[in-house]
Amino acid sequence: MKDIIITRFGSFFSPINYLPRWALLLLDIFISFICFLLSNAAGYGVFHYFDDPTLPPLWLQTIILLISQLIFFLSWRTYTGILRYSTFADIVKILFAVLCTGAVLLILNTTIYNIWDLKLFRNTTLFIYIFIASTILLSTRVFIKTIYETAQQHKAVNRVLIYGAKQSGIAIAKMLRSSGDAKYTPVGFIEDKKSEQINHTIVGLRVYELNESLFTRMKIKDIQYVIVSPMKLKSLNTSVDLQPFLNHQIHILTTPYFTDWEDEEVLQQNVGKIEQIRIEDLLDRPEIEINTENVRQILEGQTVLVTGAAGSIGSQIVEQVAKYKPMRIVLVEQAESPLHDLRLDLQQLYPKQEFVCLIGDIRSRQRMEDIFSEFRPQVVYHAAAYKHVPLMEEHPNEAIQTNVLGTKNVADMAVKYRCQRFVMISTDKAVNPTNVMGASKRIAEIYVQSLFKYLYQTDKDCTKFITTRFGNVLGSNGSVIPYFKKQIAMGGPVTVTHPDIIRYFMTIPEASQLVLEASTLGNGGEIFCFDMGQPVRIYDLAQNMIRLAGYRPFEDIQIVFTGLRPGEKLYEELLNKKETTLPTPNKKILIAKVREMPYETILEQIVSLIAISKQNKPYLTVEQMKHIVPEYKSRNSVYEMLDK
Repeated sequence: MKDIIITRFGSFFSPINYLPRWALLLLDIFISFICFLLSNAAGYGVFHYFDDPTLPPLWLQTIILLISQLIFFLSWRTYTGILRYSTFADIVKILFAVLCTGAVLLILNTTIYNIWDLKLFRNTTLFIYIFIASTILLSTRVFIKTIYETAQQHKAVNRVLIYGAKQSGIAIAKMLRSSGDAKYTPVGFIEDKKSEQINHTIVGLRVYELNESLFTRMKIKDIQYVIVSPMKLKSLNTSVDLQPFLNHQIHILTTPYFTDWEDEEVLQQNVGKIEQIRIEDLLDRPEIEINTENVRQILEGQTVLVTGAAGSIGSQIVEQVAKYKPMRIVLVEQAESPLHDLRLDLQQLYPKQEFVCLIGDIRSRQRMEDIFSEFRPQVVYHAAAYKHVPLMEEHPNEAIQTNVLGTKNVADMAVKYRCQRFVMISTDKAVNPTNVMGASKRIAEIYVQSLFKYLYQTDKDCTKFITTRFGNVLGSNGSVIPYFKKQIAMGGPVTVTHPDIIRYFMTIPEASQLVLEASTLGNGGEIFCFDMGQPVRIYDLAQNMIRLAGYRPFEDIQIVFTGLRPGEKLYEELLNKKETTLPTPNKKILIAKVREMPYETILEQIVSLIAISKQNKPYLTVEQMKHIVPEYKSRNSVYEMLDK
């Protein structure tokens, strides 16, 4: 019954637009008028005032007080707030406006009495007014705010618990309770077992302990959402600590970091930024830190060329590079539409940066020659490549033409036109390759590494060739996460190749930042591998993505195992078993010690390989690849016969 009364009473406030400033000011003046009359009445009742001929009539006293009070209401801008969104700052303004009015009138009263032996007010009346006016004005705001917030909690909106009862969690609760447009209403906080806040109340909301009984309570009270505060998210092992919520079909939300939302516009913006937590946030990826000053030194004021510039990694590298104010960034891409879209985005994000967008295929040596001769870049990031394992298993000749010949063309032009640094993007699939794609990238690695060793013997200032290896990139074009999202949106089933298949994952910004830092650490000839964290079982990833979408695996959406694809491993290796690593100043980046080959030998073999690939004879092409990379053993592939 109590809830019904509160809801109905509060509903009167919900449809009303914000009270105009002039109306709020008139309301405060009216309350001040009532408070002054009450102050006089209280004074007569308590102090038994007698008629004093030195005092002006009551109506004149009232006018003087209200004019004075109006001046200080205007000075402190007490009318600019919104009653139902009143904050501590609004309360302070009201308090100071009343205190200033009382203080000024007391001083004025004393001065007039000392000079002319007259009074405007009784001092006791002013003291009583300060107390009564402060109390009633503040109580009015607190009352309206409380009724409105209580009514909001009982409306048919999504009830949420906030995981984290520290600064940012409390800010989220206040923001949601203050905003009438929020889709969520907070009903409590969650904290871990060791927290001293458990079973206490913060801003009127109880703090609950995270345990199994909490989920029972949430089910009874129909609480299906949890907002994880940004500060709490940083302290969690997300892959473990958030799993219980997913297991109980609780929607996990998060917000940007913020603590202060007095400005109404900022408040509304933050309300709109509450969103479903991403699968990337559940993979417990530690924050990447790079030496930005070192990156700035090699990029600022330089001409930087990026191949494969419209791809997932290439486009992110372009955006990261743009932050360091190079003279120009040359974007080379064979895909017309993605390059066009990227240019529009970049022009909006970095209007003062010069971007040169060029359609070009790295397989064309003449096109690369034209580009390098015209722009003469100092730094090259080579991200163009064919990367999809099953497709390259079907088209090994194309893999060689792009991943090997294309890399050779760009690398040779970098040497010819005295480029300072050449950074090649490679893959963990180049380690003990089991597929054409991985083997082609390993051959490209061998070429650029041997080329540097050869050049360095006679020219210490030659182009520094640096290779970077990393695993699967979250959200990249054609990767597993967008594919799973599409399957879930269609109602399933979600297809996983094998229940035990695992992969290393890294976000696109992480990979791009590490590429930039690796380009500053390399002196030439190194192959850098990145710390990819813990591997993720794809089966677990699929289940969590289904739960994040609000469904139950195998009940609402099925998971189907389709078998390993041609050339696919159960697990990827970041280093060859015979390889060792050396540390770098960045603990996330290691130097791989790999088998090296003389440049003359590898050049002859690669030229032969490229020639064979142009004959459109895939078995001959793969056979030559295996000759160059002896550790290349095909798996689940038609080329396994070549290993026997």
